[in-house]
Amino acid sequence: MTQTTTDPASPAQTTARKTAGHVIVDTLVAHGVERTYVVPGESYLDVLDGLHESSIETVVCRHEGGAAYMAEADGKMNPVPGVAMVTRGPGAANAHVGLHTSWQDSTPMVLFVGLIPFEHRDKEAFQEFDPHAWFDSGAKRVMVLDHAERASEIVAEAMFAASSGRPGPVVVGLPEDIIRVEIDAALHPPIPVATGGMTVNDWKALRDGLSGAEKPLFVTGGNDWTCEGAAGLTAWLEEHHLPAAAEWRTEGTVPFDSPSYVGPIGYGRPKLTFEMLEETDLLVFVGTVPGDVITNGFLVRQDWNKKNFLVTIDPSLRGRSGPVSYQIVAKPDVFVRDLVRIDLPAKPQWKEWTARLRAAQVEFSTPVPTEPGEGPARMDTMMAHLVASLPTDAMVTFGAGEHTNFAHRYFPTQGYASMISARNGSMGYSVPSAVAASLRFPGRRVVTIAGDGEFLMNGQELATAAQYGATPLVIVMDNQEYGTIRTHQERDYPHRISGTQLKNPDFALMAQAFGGFGVRVENNADIPAALDSALRAIDEDGTFALIHLIVEQRVKAY
Repeated sequence: MTQTTTDPASPAQTTARKTAGHVIVDTLVAHGVERTYVVPGESYLDVLDGLHESSIETVVCRHEGGAAYMAEADGKMNPVPGVAMVTRGPGAANAHVGLHTSWQDSTPMVLFVGLIPFEHRDKEAFQEFDPHAWFDSGAKRVMVLDHAERASEIVAEAMFAASSGRPGPVVVGLPEDIIRVEIDAALHPPIPVATGGMTVNDWKALRDGLSGAEKPLFVTGGNDWTCEGAAGLTAWLEEHHLPAAAEWRTEGTVPFDSPSYVGPIGYGRPKLTFEMLEETDLLVFVGTVPGDVITNGFLVRQDWNKKNFLVTIDPSLRGRSGPVSYQIVAKPDVFVRDLVRIDLPAKPQWKEWTARLRAAQVEFSTPVPTEPGEGPARMDTMMAHLVASLPTDAMVTFGAGEHTNFAHRYFPTQGYASMISARNGSMGYSVPSAVAASLRFPGRRVVTIAGDGEFLMNGQELATAAQYGATPLVIVMDNQEYGTIRTHQERDYPHRISGTQLKNPDFALMAQAFGGFGVRVENNADIPAALDSALRAIDEDGTFALIHLIVEQRVKAY
C-alpha cells in the first residue's frame, strides 16, 4: 500500500490509497453494515477481495433470488439497509425478485451488481445489460460507478436513498475494471436521513380528531420502526384504551397479547376487520397507507366523508386508497415521540370499543388445544402445539400461499420485526428470510412456515443455513398443489382444475441431505412427537430442523 504525505498543518497527516472495490467495503463498514448476502461473480472480484479481511460477514448463497430475499429480510430487521451482491446479466436477473419485494414492502435495501468493463460497454459483451433499462421502474435509484474516485460517495448516496423518504431498493452497478482502480481511501460520511415530525398544526389536528372520535382505530405497518418506537406506541395506546390493527404481514408492532391489539388487516382476515374499517369514525395509519390489500381491492372505506389520518414520511402517499383527511409527514418513531405528549382523557366509549374488538381477536387467534387424534395431519394441530412451545421472543417468517393464514392467525408476535414476510405475495421467501433472521438473531426461536410449492423455489438455501449455522424451524405444509391458485380456480372456473397440481419429493430426506434434521409427518397423532424432536435437534445439536407435514389432499381433478 502506498501513502501520500500531506501538509503537516492539514487535518489528515497521511492519505492511504486503496482500490475502489476496497473503498466500497470500507464505506459499508462505516455505515454499520454487518452482513452481506452474495453469489460471487468475476465481475466484482475486487469487492470480494475487500470483504476478505473486513468485519462484514459474507454469506455465500446458492441463488441470487435467495441472496436478494435475505438482504431484503435483513433490511426489515435492521436499522441499516440490507445488502446483496450479485454478478452481471443472469445474476442481476435472478436478483430482481428481491427488488420487487423491497419496492412493494418499502424495505431499505442496496443491491450491488458487477458489470462488464467500462471499455466493453455497448458492444454486446458477455452478460452485458443496461442496469437503468432493467431496474429504473422498480428501484428508487440506479447508479453506475463510472468514476472510481466517487466509490465511497456513491455507496453513501445509495445507503441514504434506500433509507430516506419511503424506504426501498437501490441498485449500484460496479464495472469490473473501474473497481480495480486505486484511489484516495478517504470515506464519505453517512448522509443524515430526515425523519419529519408533527408540527404544532399536526399535533392540534390529531388531538382534535381523537377528542371528537367515539371509535378511533390505529393501523400500524411498514418496516420503518424501531423496537423502542413500537413499545412507546403500545404503551400510549394501552394507557388510553385505544385499539390498533396491523397491516397485512406486519404483525407484532403492537404485541399479540396487548389489550390494544385487535388483529391483522389483509388477506385471510376475519370478517370483523372488514367491519371495523367501516365502523370506525377515525382511522390513523402509522408507517403505512391504506393500500389495495387493506381496502380489499380499493373497495372498503372509500367514502370521502370518512376521517383518515395518514402518518408517513412519503409525501406522495404512493399506493394510497380512499380518503385522506390529514397527512402527517413523519417516520413512525418520531411520530410516536410527539404523539405521547398528547394526554387525552380516555373515553368510556373507547374502552368499550377496544374491549369488543379485542375479545373477537382473542377468540379468533387462540389455537384449539385438542388432542391430535388419528387421521391426516392438520396445520391447526401443529399450530396449537407449536404456539404452546414458543418463547416470548419467537419470530416467524413466510412467503406466499394459503399456508400463511395459520401464521397470521395464530403466531404470537410479541414485538416489532417478529413477523418477517413478503407483502408483494412473493413465493420462495420463507427459507431465505428464516436464514437471515436466524443469522441476525442467533439463539432466538425462528420459525418459517412454507407451502410445498413455495418451499422448492428456494429450499436450496438450507445449504446456506447449514454452512453458516442458522437454526430455523421449517414447517412445510404439503397439500400437493399451488393451493391459493387452486382456490381461485375453484371460484372462477369450477370443476376445471388446470396447472395447479404437484408431485413432491420427501422434504424430510432433503433436509437431512443438507445436513439438518428432517421428519415426515402424515398422521395427526404424530405431530407432538415430531415437533419435540425437531426442537430438540435445534437446541441440542445446533442445526436447522424441517417438519414435512402431509395434510389432507383435496380432490385433484374432476
